[in-house]
Amino acid sequence: MSDRHTNGAGNAEPVQVDIDAATRRLMLALDALEAAAERRRDADRDENELASRIQALGADRSRLADELDGSLVKTRRLERTNREISEKLDAAIGTIRAVLDADAGESE
Repeated sequence: MSDRHTNGAGNAEPVQVDIDAATRRLMLALDALEAAAERRRDADRDENELASRIQALGADRSRLADELDGSLVKTRRLERTNREISEKLDAAIGTIRAVLDADAGESE
């Protein structure tokens, strides 16, 4: 053993130095633990925020997919209506030409 740990009146100061050093190491360890806990809380908070954002993106994706499906249905309906109108216009143009051709043939 070292001389500092023997019983005697002159040994109180070296023991106090050891206690002070141990106390400083304990305080540093507690500070490090507190900092690690804070970093973990921050990481957990960031993870929760990320999970919330992912959930919001998923909801947005579902909403956009529904809107796209609705738009595709409307587009197909408009295309079908456009074809029907085009066919009717072609028939009307044909009828008008036939009438004009008939009038032109009678005029000659």
